Amino acid sequence: MVRKIKLQAKNREFTRKISELSGEVAMLCEQCGTCAGSCPMLAEMDITPSQMMRLVQLGQEAVLENKTFWVCASCYTCTVRCPRGIDPAKIAEALRQVKLRQAIDYIRIDEIEPEEAKKLPAIALVAAFRKMTG
Repeated sequence: MVRKIKLQAKNREFTRKISELSGEVAMLCEQCGTCAGSCPMLAEMDITPSQMMRLVQLGQEAVLENKTFWVCASCYTCTVRCPRGIDPAKIAEALRQVKLRQAIDYIRIDEIEPEEAKKLPAIALVAAFRKMTG
């Protein structure tokens, strides 16, 4: 019984951390699926935005192993259409921050050939490094 209480406290802490970083109250999500139904990036995601929100509500850190929050384009379509006024894009950004604070780099600048780097748009490189490096 004691172990279960500690796990629940840990789950609440994760949810609190995401809410603090995002400025959003994930617990307000009623799982209507409007965010998922309106997301232009849904086909590229492994779980829907509403599933991402539910995992955050439950305090499941396993949500950090999905790619949905990386794929989120922050187009705010979900935000505009949310009947509860929640901003799932901010939740996704908070999840990226938590994952990046683990200091795992998904892109390494030293692996990009100098000639290739000259061809790539600078804004795309900056965005990719902000989003994919610790």
